[in-house]
Amino acid sequence: MELVPFSEKQIKVLTWWARNSKYEKYDAIICDGAIRSGKTVCMSISFVLWAFYRFNNVAFALCGKTIRSLRRNVVTPLIPILTDLGFLCRQKISENIIEISYDGRYNIFYLFGGKDEASSSLIQGITLAGIFFDEVALMPKSFVEQALARCSVYGSKFWFNCNPEYPGHWFYKEWIISKKQKNAFYLHFKMSDNPSLPESVAARYKKLYTGTFYQRFIEGRWVAVEGLIYPYMTKENAFCGVPSFEFSRYAASCDYGIVNPTSCGLWGERESIWYRIDEYYYDSRKEGETRTDEEHYKCLCNLVGDRYISCITVDPSAASFITLIRRYGRFNVIPAKNNVVDGIREVASALKQGRIKICITCENSMREFSLYRWGKGGTKDTPVKENDHAMDDIRYFVTTIMADDDEPFFALAAKR
Repeated sequence: MELVPFSEKQIKVLTWWARNSKYEKYDAIICDGAIRSGKTVCMSISFVLWAFYRFNNVAFALCGKTIRSLRRNVVTPLIPILTDLGFLCRQKISENIIEISYDGRYNIFYLFGGKDEASSSLIQGITLAGIFFDEVALMPKSFVEQALARCSVYGSKFWFNCNPEYPGHWFYKEWIISKKQKNAFYLHFKMSDNPSLPESVAARYKKLYTGTFYQRFIEGRWVAVEGLIYPYMTKENAFCGVPSFEFSRYAASCDYGIVNPTSCGLWGERESIWYRIDEYYYDSRKEGETRTDEEHYKCLCNLVGDRYISCITVDPSAASFITLIRRYGRFNVIPAKNNVVDGIREVASALKQGRIKICITCENSMREFSLYRWGKGGTKDTPVKENDHAMDDIRYFVTTIMADDDEPFFALAAKR
């Protein structure tokens, strides 16, 4: 793999631990800032170089939100670079281990995912000489603290990188604001600190975000969200008519409610663009009468008509409705992924890139786009739980069905 010359900030990351460096005294390094600013690659290279410079035959850990994201963001780009530098790398994928050797030295690197509170139990008991956290702001505090407690080898150090979140986030308060007390070396990255990023690509990224997410991901600021979640969807040209061409396939999404509204969307794809062409929306409070699972299923069938639906994704908490759909056997149903904030980011990106389009036939979606907003306070990214049912079913579609388009996926619906 060919590397371009590193920037001044990247060189600091690569050498901060070296003998006689003025930053050698620090116990940790923290790199935050803009996306695509060159933090991760130089940090991961530096982490391994430091491990072999200081230690032999000991254990280290690489941590991501999930093992899958860690392999994609860190391991996959890192291994070819290490190989080119003369390291011998052996992956034991089933054991989530990488064995690395160089010039008679050998160290082992364990891979861990820190997606929720339960993840802290996965790392208990191990003894480490150092630990690297990729996107630490997406991990729970309990997992990070348990992982740090594992670093009991003399001379161990901590490595953190992340993109900014809200200013009340535990990592921002306890590590970035308190970096002196933590004896941590802090570097803030901008896109301009990544010499391998072409200007045209940087410009494209800047077009993907607006408002708070622009401030976070492009400017690298820890700011609170406020106002409308999708402000650009209030413009006159935000919605389109239903295309007259034939779609290559169809799918559906559903946010299920008993007292709250039920929202279902019908989607058609053409040339990798998904159009929300119609919807079913039922508000029992407004109508004065609740509907059963059977009645909602019948309305879903009416929405679909005689089209062949490749799959439908449903609110994962709607267990009875998912069971009913499976019992009838007409649709392949997938419980939706339900990380709210990550999902909102993915929807925002899909809308800005034009990978999904909302048709003017979807009146309730149009209404909710104009009302869906962030809660106040700035202590956590939380949308107001109002006018969010079509917003949720759109989010389920993007994070579950569209995400599966980018990953190997195979499913069967048994005819009953």
